[in-house]
Amino acid sequence: MRVLQLDVDKIRWKPIKPEASVYEESKDSEVEAENAVVMLISIENGDTEEFAKKAVDESIDFAHKEKEQTLVIYPYAHLSDNLSSLNDALNLLKAMRVEAAKSDLNILSAPFGWNKKLSLEIKGHPLAEESHSYKSENKKNEPIAEKKHELKIDVSLVQKSDWSGVPESDHRAIGEKQDLYSFQEVSPGMVYWHPKGYTIYRQLVGLMRSIEYKHDYEEISTPIITNIALYQVSGHLQHYKDDMFMFDSSMGDVGLKPMNCPSTILIYKTHRWSYKDLPWRTAIFDKLHRSELSGVASGLFRVKELTQDDGHVFAREDQIKDEISDLLSMIKEVYGDIFKMKYSANLSTMPDNHMGDLELWDKATAALKDALDENHIKYNIKEKEGAFYGPKIDFDVFDSMGRSWQCATIQLDYQLPKNFKLEYTGSDGKQYTPVIIHRAILGSIERFTAIMVEHYQGKFPLWLSPIQVRVLSISDQSNDYAKKVYAKLKSAGIRSEIDISDKTLEYKIRDGKLQQIPYLMILGKKEEEKGKVSVRSREGVQNNGIDLEDFIKEVISAHP
Repeated sequence: MRVLQLDVDKIRWKPIKPEASVYEESKDSEVEAENAVVMLISIENGDTEEFAKKAVDESIDFAHKEKEQTLVIYPYAHLSDNLSSLNDALNLLKAMRVEAAKSDLNILSAPFGWNKKLSLEIKGHPLAEESHSYKSENKKNEPIAEKKHELKIDVSLVQKSDWSGVPESDHRAIGEKQDLYSFQEVSPGMVYWHPKGYTIYRQLVGLMRSIEYKHDYEEISTPIITNIALYQVSGHLQHYKDDMFMFDSSMGDVGLKPMNCPSTILIYKTHRWSYKDLPWRTAIFDKLHRSELSGVASGLFRVKELTQDDGHVFAREDQIKDEISDLLSMIKEVYGDIFKMKYSANLSTMPDNHMGDLELWDKATAALKDALDENHIKYNIKEKEGAFYGPKIDFDVFDSMGRSWQCATIQLDYQLPKNFKLEYTGSDGKQYTPVIIHRAILGSIERFTAIMVEHYQGKFPLWLSPIQVRVLSISDQSNDYAKKVYAKLKSAGIRSEIDISDKTLEYKIRDGKLQQIPYLMILGKKEEEKGKVSVRSREGVQNNGIDLEDFIKEVISAHP
């Protein structure tokens, strides 16, 4: 049995319609209670009345301690994936109500088997959100052994994936040919970055860090594991549960971080904020985990572990327009100026599965629309495709083959600041609630890498290429000179390789062309005597007698 115990200022639920084959009759149109202890309860296989009694008694004791007069028993199946049968769950919930009725508290109970609209205002003290788990024990009072999973993967036989059936233009085939990344059965939907592929990854992250620095973002990082109570407050548990990794641990019921926003908000709450301090712009590149469909078949396009160039702007309402305009300029810089890609904008509106009231949604949608109009950006309407907490502007980018990909997003959020009771002091000394602008420019780094690999067909621009220069020695007599030139390239920060093998020069050039290396530096006796270098471009153009320092400056200047 799993129980999420909450001490709330207010709880309100409205039964909508029965959603299970077994359900209770309910005549309530809407129920509301203030200053209550709420038990969100998942009944699991093997649960007994003993568990039910213990859970209720502990919540009653907590209510007495916090001097609350009301206890709410609320069936909530979303805390577990090991649920009991519907009949067993209903019988145990009835037993819990009987046990609770023995206390001096006012007992309220939400109907079982219904789809209900739930609203919570959780108190701010440290014990207001607690997760409890009740499990069977054996006669020796020792935990029952966990079920052992059969090992079906022989790791000693793991090898590179076979992409022989995919087109040569596919990022999986290009990635294998250029040794960028691989996918392994032991980590389905997750990427194994090889040195060259990870170089591309780091270059993309570095690009965004440099741009964010110019726009006054401050980078943060937060833990990858948190108690699921955090996602109860943010709304992810109610709206995003099926895409989350959750498990029991010594910390209680925890989840792997699927989004950065809830944890970022906790950092905001550690300070007192004035209207003069806003906007506060944060950037974050932490790993996220989402329990989506296996990504092996889609390569980098669908993964369970990902990194976003994520950011959150905490702002006053009067700053929304300027902040969104600034973000629109960042998107133009990245897609228009750096990657030379065309893009189009979409305004995504309130989905059916949303959080918060219609008035705030209308307000947020109007603000995004005004920002797009004032910046003269044409856009399409995507009805009901916004995030569950706010409307958003999405951008579709077009690659070299004319295909469109959804990448950048700007989301305006009035809901999470309200849920977390965020505040700042206004010029009049009163307390106000900020808004949060969620944004990602590249989106998922993994997905964007796939787009870039296919967009450039492995011929990456000089600044993004894993290897920018490969030094080739014509003969053993020029090996020492090749080593000196290679050392200078490396010291200048140019990503370089050296080939002083016994292979023929023709073979070395052909291999460099297959690897799409931008420059091959060919060095022999003539180059050594003159202290110069000969450089062959990826397009096959060769220039002889080039000054090494001039070449280094040219390569460095290619970075955006």
